[in-house]
Parts: sequence; C-alpha cells; structure tokens
Amino acid sequence: MRILVVNVNTTASITGSIGEQAAGAASPGTEIVPLTPIFGAESVEGNYESYLAAIAVMETVKAYPGPFDAIIQAGYGEHGREGLQELFDVPVVDITEAAASTAQFLGRTYSVVTSLDRTVPLIEERLHLAGLSARCASVRASGMPVLDLERDPQAAVDAIAEEAARAVRDDRAEVICLGCGGMSGLTERVAERTGVPVVDGVTAAVTIAESLVRLGLTTSKVRTYAHPRPKAMTNWPPPVR
Repeated sequence: MRILVVNVNTTASITGSIGEQAAGAASPGTEIVPLTPIFGAESVEGNYESYLAAIAVMETVKAYPGPFDAIIQAGYGEHGREGLQELFDVPVVDITEAAASTAQFLGRTYSVVTSLDRTVPLIEERLHLAGLSARCASVRASGMPVLDLERDPQAAVDAIAEEAARAVRDDRAEVICLGCGGMSGLTERVAERTGVPVVDGVTAAVTIAESLVRLGLTTSKVRTYAHPRPKAMTNWPPPVR
C-alpha cells in the first residue's frame, strides 16, 4: 500500500517531520511518500495562503508519476480536500477531520490547539463543514507561528501545552487535538502536561487511510465528488514568464 502525505506549505523540513510521523504510524507494508507542493507559501496561516495551497496540493498530486492507494492532506483547517476527491478515486483523508473524528471515540468533547489566532476561524469552518463541530468544546491558539514550531520547539511545547491545559480546565475538553501538521510528534509531551488523550492528525489520518484501503473503499463518484467535466482551461497551467 502506498499513501501520499502532502504538506500544504513549501518548507521541506516540515514535510520531512510530517513524513517521519506518518511512517511511524504506518503498518508494515505501507509505504509513506511525503510530498512538498511545487509552489506556495513557506507556511499557511490564512485564507489566501490556504486557497493557494489547495491548488498547489492538487497540482503536486496530479504530477506524481507513480500509482498510489490513498492521499492525506496534511494541513489543519485548509481548503482543497473536496478538489482532491473530485480528481482521484482513492480515499482522501484530511488531518483536521481525521483528528476530530478520532477524538470523538475517546471522550465526550474535544478541543483543538492550533498556531495563530487568525487560523482559528478556518478550523472552525472546516469542522462545521465536516459535521464535526457539535462536540468541539473550543479551538484555541497557542500564539506560535508555524515556522517557530521548528525554530524553538521547547517554547512551542510550553505554549501548546498551556492552551491545552486551559481547554481542559476552562472549556471542559476531554481530548486535545493538535491543530497543525507541524505539531506532529508533540502528543506525548502535551499529554503528560494535561492528563488527557492527545490526538495528532497525521497519525490519525494514516490509520484511517489504511483502514479505508484495506476495506476496498473508494471515493463516491455519483454526485458531489464526480470527476471534473472535460473542458478547455484558459491559461492553465499559468504561462511561464
């Protein structure tokens, strides 16, 4: 089984971290292929960058030369999952939805701890669109920009764990979801500081994708995610200048 794990930003070191986390969660015989978008922003922290990332992720997967069995979109609260489902028959798993759905097996309510406050509305909208918001106690921001998760990992753990503890104490959350692909690998340290289960979206997405493939399930094509109709595309891909 081969699963493509696509980072939404162009920072190769984050792609590497996401790939390592995904590979660690994969079953024997599952090949994890981390991909970095061929264009876009070094970190995705707003609507403009998210829409740009959606196009970049789709074009990057389209350009992948070999066969694959599933796709994981490794951006928390980002746009584009629906487009991938139109383009491909294989299961497409978004880490936002993977983390939230997994959390609901572990407790009555969950909270998401993400990077910057400006990303909170994107995550809230994605959870609502996916039908996963009813049991979401809160979406909290740690105040750590995505790239600072690598530059100062100890400060990142402290900020994320502090917000997670507040979610448990003040919002009555029973499970914490790490709301950024770049937070992969922090689950144990945050769990130690909060005393509740902590779900990483990348690892959750890998196990869900593997299960869907083993069940022989594919994306439905009868209506919502039918393949795009053939038509002329003006200046796409964009001309090289």
